[in-house]
Amino acid sequence: MKIHLQRELDDLRKRVFHLCSLVEENLTLAIQSVQRPDDGMADTIRRRDREIDELEVQVEEECLKILALYHPVAADLRYLVSVLKLNADIERIGDLAVNIAGATRRLGDVDMPAAVSDKLNVLAAKSRAMLRLALEALMDLDPARARLVLAADDEVDGLYHELAAMLQEYMVTSPREANAVFCWLLAAKSMERVGDHATNIAEDTIYTVEGEIVRHGLG
Repeated sequence: MKIHLQRELDDLRKRVFHLCSLVEENLTLAIQSVQRPDDGMADTIRRRDREIDELEVQVEEECLKILALYHPVAADLRYLVSVLKLNADIERIGDLAVNIAGATRRLGDVDMPAAVSDKLNVLAAKSRAMLRLALEALMDLDPARARLVLAADDEVDGLYHELAAMLQEYMVTSPREANAVFCWLLAAKSMERVGDHATNIAEDTIYTVEGEIVRHGLG
């Protein structure tokens, strides 16, 4: 029974990793679509999101099947609970990419200023790095790496607030480009939210391995 359970858990990890890879790729495309508007890229993002949604359902069904067949306990049970919660975070991150791509219809012919593009690139890179580290921590059941994710969240929040302030100033000086500024601000906020979801995943990893609840400053 234990051998079969371990095999099922290993297969689940592979499926979750594939799901997360698709989400990260879609996020990268979404940021590119804001910087260089392209209707074809937006269509690709929406098409991939349908695949992400299907995989998300498969992961949930797999978790429920394992719970029903093997009645796991202790760390295995906590891992499955964490994957179910991760699944919800990943699906929401996928939706953020679609929202960013959808907002590019507001851009028109407005070019993103170089300073905004540079700051957005840094924010996106930091957020994606947080997500990747959080996923690796969960896949490897590594609470030390999960705590690195928690430590990185303040930096991502700070970058977002800097970019938001920059865009507010740009709105004052270029009010006719309000639609474009809205799109850029949505992209920035979405990447900040990616960091929040990565933090959720990291907190669940710590719970999975150590049984310690660290949300809301607990633990």
